Amino acid sequence: MVRRKALARCGLVLLSLWLCIQSVPISVEKAKEKPKEEDLGPPQSADTGLHYDRYLREVIEYLEKDPHFKEKLKNADMDDIKQGKLSKELDFVHHNFRTKLDELKREEMNRLRMLIKAKHDIQEGNGYTVDHQALLKQFEHLNHMNPDTFEVEDLDRLIKSATNDLENYDKDRHDEFKRYEMMKEHERRERLKKMNEEDRKKEEQHYEEMKKKHADHPRVNHPGSEDQLKEVWQEADGLDPEDFDPKTFFKMHDSNGDGFFDESELEALFTKELEKVYNPENEEDDMIEMEEERLRMREHVMNEVDTNKDRLVSLSEFMAATKKEEFYEKDEWETLDQNPFYTEEELREYEQQLVNEENDINKKSAELAKQREELEKKQEELNAQKLGLKQAMEEMERVKAQSPKADIKQPGVHVAEGQPAPLVPGNSQPLPPAHQQQDVPVPGHS
Repeated sequence: MVRRKALARCGLVLLSLWLCIQSVPISVEKAKEKPKEEDLGPPQSADTGLHYDRYLREVIEYLEKDPHFKEKLKNADMDDIKQGKLSKELDFVHHNFRTKLDELKREEMNRLRMLIKAKHDIQEGNGYTVDHQALLKQFEHLNHMNPDTFEVEDLDRLIKSATNDLENYDKDRHDEFKRYEMMKEHERRERLKKMNEEDRKKEEQHYEEMKKKHADHPRVNHPGSEDQLKEVWQEADGLDPEDFDPKTFFKMHDSNGDGFFDESELEALFTKELEKVYNPENEEDDMIEMEEERLRMREHVMNEVDTNKDRLVSLSEFMAATKKEEFYEKDEWETLDQNPFYTEEELREYEQQLVNEENDINKKSAELAKQREELEKKQEELNAQKLGLKQAMEEMERVKAQSPKADIKQPGVHVAEGQPAPLVPGNSQPLPPAHQQQDVPVPGHS
């Protein structure tokens, strides 16, 4: 939830490239001036939830500090950004910022190398086949063939990767929520299997009562409709609904005053509607489901109002939406309890997946247990060998200590007192007297 809220607050940090920048237009001459050193501070924007979030935010924020690039941002549209036209403006970015971008890329390359090495080691250590293609996808947001400098291709790749990843973010959130609901139902059914007949009936009855209690809530207005916004105007803003004015409403709830509703500001408008259905104090209300409901409401409004698909609602888009027929929608919003999260077939497939995963874990566990037994057996054999060797050494020391020390002399061998008996080379026996070396006089010597 925190991650998604951070994404909502940031919107698409990539798409901040396209936001209307409030500063006065800067001349080309001023763009040539050397940026002040204090402009090179750390980025301050919110987390997008992407694995390369910090790199993305730092690149975008440093580019926005360059006067020339900043001027181009004001006149660029979303199609130009997605098609890479804005990336070419990197060639005109001041040298100070280009140097900083080079440093950022080198830091990101080092981070990715360490990340991939860690993943590689973990996968190999667990006996899994390493998916090298999946690991290489970690580098898609930059040109890893040039690890040292940040070039036009790097900015182009970063924009395309961030756009694609953030567009798929909501889909991933929906898939995650579906798995959560299927797991919840799977665990409930498993608990029922372990109960006796009487307890099972009580549990089933309690479950149905909670479902009915959750479904019994006040009418939920259609998100983004006149009735829904008027309710916010009256209950949250304390104003008379008869005096409702869309333009004033927009400015009041554009909390950062940038002229747009981002995802966070838009979702804040649905709080009153969500409180009709969900209460954290109630057993029957699931707060994870509430966040999914919030996401559904935001997507619905974005699909109707965000005409240029930049995941932001401008004042002009908002005003245009208030003139559409859908704005006066009177039908009640269908909440999650009125829409099944999954089918029985999907649940069966999910449960089979859980069984397969459990079997794989059990198989791996059995293999590890077998390896452990073999290692323990080898350790026991090694300990037995060490014990036997220790006992043999102790026995040798005991025998040696008990044996008397005696001089052993060969018969017929005369050895001067205090002199060792001559030995045959390679033999431990002394030479007989006839073979002992005699002193032979040398001519010229006395």
